[in-house]
Amino acid sequence: MHPSRARRPFAGRTLVALIAALALLALASGCGVTRGSDDPNNRRLRMMIPNSVGGGYDLTGRAAARAMQDNDLTGRFKITNVQGASGTVAMQRLLNEEGADDLMMLMGLGVVGAVYTNKSEAKPLKMTPIARLVEEQEGILVPADSPFETLDDLVAAWKKDPAGLTVGGGSGNGGPDHLFPMQLADTIGVDPKKVNYISYDGGGPLTTALLGAKIDVGMSGLGEFEDQIKDGKLRVLAVSGEERLDTVDAPTLTESGVDLVFTNWRGVLAPPGISDEQREYLTGLLKKMHTTDEWKEALAANGWTDNFATGQEFEDFLAEQDARVADTLKELGLA
Repeated sequence: MHPSRARRPFAGRTLVALIAALALLALASGCGVTRGSDDPNNRRLRMMIPNSVGGGYDLTGRAAARAMQDNDLTGRFKITNVQGASGTVAMQRLLNEEGADDLMMLMGLGVVGAVYTNKSEAKPLKMTPIARLVEEQEGILVPADSPFETLDDLVAAWKKDPAGLTVGGGSGNGGPDHLFPMQLADTIGVDPKKVNYISYDGGGPLTTALLGAKIDVGMSGLGEFEDQIKDGKLRVLAVSGEERLDTVDAPTLTESGVDLVFTNWRGVLAPPGISDEQREYLTGLLKKMHTTDEWKEALAANGWTDNFATGQEFEDFLAEQDARVADTLKELGLA
C-alpha cells in the first residue's frame, strides 16, 4: 500500500477531533470560561480611571492593579482613563454598565463633588461600593513672611474680613481643595458664600501664587509642597486630619481649637446591579491586595495614609460624605 494512502484515515480522524475541540472551545467561550471565571488567576478585569494619566486617581488605580497582578491575585487589568467633567463622564459610563461584573472604577471626594456641580444623575450611591483605599490630609499653607504665625491669627483675620482674605486651592468647585476652606469657614463662623476662593490647576500654579503673594493662604494636600516646606519657603499652620503627620511639624485643626476633621480620600466602586457573589469576589480581591508588600510600598512612596474599609463601613462612609458634600454645595448655590 502506498504510504500516503495509509495515513489518510488517521488524518481524517484528526480533522474530526480538531473540529470537535474547536466546537467545545467555542461553547466554553460562550459560557465565560475563557474569561477565567473558574480560575481567579486568569480572570481579566477592567479598571476605569476618572482623570488623566499621572493624576491622583490614576496613580492609585495603577498601583492597586499592579499589586494584584504582581501577586497573581487575578489576570491582567485593562486600564482606561476616562476624562471629562471632573470624573462625571466616567461615573455616567459606570452607571451605563449596570451588571458588568468585570469592571471597577477609582473615585473619591472630588468625584462626589463633581457629580453635584455638574448636575449629574450618576451619583456614587447608585453604584456598588467596594472599598475605601487611602486618604490624604489637607494643609493650610502660607508663605514664610506671612503675618499669620498661627491658625488663630488666620481665623481672626478671616472673621474680621471674610471677603478680604484670598484663599487658593488646586481644585475647582466641588473638589477637595474647594470643599475644605468652605467647610472650615462654616465651622469657624464665616459665611462660606463670602469666601474669596481662587482655583489653580494643581500644586505648581498654587505654589507660584503663594510665593508671589497673589493669595493670602493656600489649602491643599501637602504632597506637592514638600520641597518648599522643607526649604522654609512655605509654612503649614495646621493639618486637617485626626492626627498629626509625621512629615510636617504642624498641629491638627482640633488641636488648634477648630472642631473639624477633613480628608481627601479615594476608593473603588463597581457598576450597579452586580451579584452579591461578584461583589464579595471584588471585595476579597482588594482585601488581598491591601496586604501585599507592593501596596505597602506604594503607600509609603506616595505619602498616602492607609484607611482601608469595605462592606457596611465603606457604605456608611460614602453616604455620610455624599450628604456632607451636598449640604456644602447647596449652601453655596452650586448644587
